[in-house]
Amino acid sequence: MAQAQRSVVVTGVSTGIGWGAAKVLTKAGFKVFGSVRKEADAKRLQTELGANFVPLIFDVTDEKAAKAATSVVRAGLNGQKLFGLVNNAGISVAGPLLYIPVDEFRKQLDVNLTGVLITTQAFAPLLGVDDSLKGKPGRIVNIGSVGGRNALPFIVPYNVSKFGLEGFSEGLRRELMLFGIDVILIAPGAVATAIWDKAEEIDVAPYAKTAYAEQLNRLKAFAAEQGKKGLKPEYLGRRIMQALTTSNPKVRCVVTPDKMQNFILTRAPKRTADRLVAGQLGLLPKKA
Repeated sequence: MAQAQRSVVVTGVSTGIGWGAAKVLTKAGFKVFGSVRKEADAKRLQTELGANFVPLIFDVTDEKAAKAATSVVRAGLNGQKLFGLVNNAGISVAGPLLYIPVDEFRKQLDVNLTGVLITTQAFAPLLGVDDSLKGKPGRIVNIGSVGGRNALPFIVPYNVSKFGLEGFSEGLRRELMLFGIDVILIAPGAVATAIWDKAEEIDVAPYAKTAYAEQLNRLKAFAAEQGKKGLKPEYLGRRIMQALTTSNPKVRCVVTPDKMQNFILTRAPKRTADRLVAGQLGLLPKKA
């Protein structure tokens, strides 16, 4: 008897890491249900990725729309459990904490953290909480960041969301042991996240008259430089597939070529790390 096709839900597949995951998984024979927010992206990806790709049009912050999308997935599973859920959708909000609009901070957490809760609650029954479905329990892969353990000036809202995702993933993994559903966190280097890939889009104009104007421009230049060294989305896609399929995966997988961001700054004494980062961005106090 032929093995049933394995199905995975991936959020935020229009570009970047989500797109890389959808491309790699569909090519490997998985059926990928990928979330996008625009009809145009759904049509483009259907053409690009072929018959193994099924678009789901919803925003991860929309609880009703996410739950409605589960009916499409359930119908496509033919009574089998969902093999995996990849919580990838996210945004990056930049700006100094003293001046950033509170609504922008809320939006950052709403998309990157509350959105993960919404999609997890929506698709958990298909992963195995609903024991009427056949097959082994599925697995959740949350896309975090090395910025989930090391915060950099001016992208703190993003860091806060990824720090939160670290705790969310750890607690969720322990809660879902009851159902046999594993939870893995992949922490890509900063070069693989939206704020680094789209450095030119960082708007520093609202802060031009603050004490941080020069330092924000330094961050923008640093981000653009790091973006050139970025890991390709397909590489992250392969690591996501590995996290979904490996029999005994690590609970946290770091994927970055940047030793400074991942190893030195996270292991150095905090005061030392503070001076290194502040020195690089011009945040050290001026000597009298």
